[in-house]
Amino acid sequence: MLKWSLQQLNVAKHKPFTFEETIDLSSVMNINKEIRNVSPFNVKGELLYRGSLLTFTLQISGSLILPCSRTLADVTFPIDIEIVRQYHPKNDYVTADVDHDDIQFFEGEMVDLKPAIEEAVLLEIPMQLFADEKSDPLAPPEGKHWELVTDEKKEDRIDPRLADLAKFFDKE
Repeated sequence: MLKWSLQQLNVAKHKPFTFEETIDLSSVMNINKEIRNVSPFNVKGELLYRGSLLTFTLQISGSLILPCSRTLADVTFPIDIEIVRQYHPKNDYVTADVDHDDIQFFEGEMVDLKPAIEEAVLLEIPMQLFADEKSDPLAPPEGKHWELVTDEKKEDRIDPRLADLAKFFDKE
């Protein structure tokens, strides 16, 4: 769930607060329509609580199924990242020694890490992804009304729609 109240997190002021959860991130498929499937993601983390600033260090691992940019075949894209996110109550004063651009402000008594994890996973998706030719199938060489054109010379094939026309010039 990765959602805690400030009262639950107050424990981190006195002793280390660590956690490990497996979460469902299938909601990222609604944001990025190219994602075909999402495995359960494992999230390990720890919290450092100083004053009213909460600093979460998260290790996120899982995998996505994405289309190959060349063949549209399914490609498993593993993700294993570490992120640091800082949270601060919106109405409290933030000390000057902290970079305000890196802080995510929250209202109320609950801190939810799932949006930050979703954002980090979406940012890991590459612009282009290519299937490994040895393990994943290649694109078919031809389909309905199309064929793959390569630099290799192919034997002359007659279009079946024009086969009768080719017989016109045959004199026997």
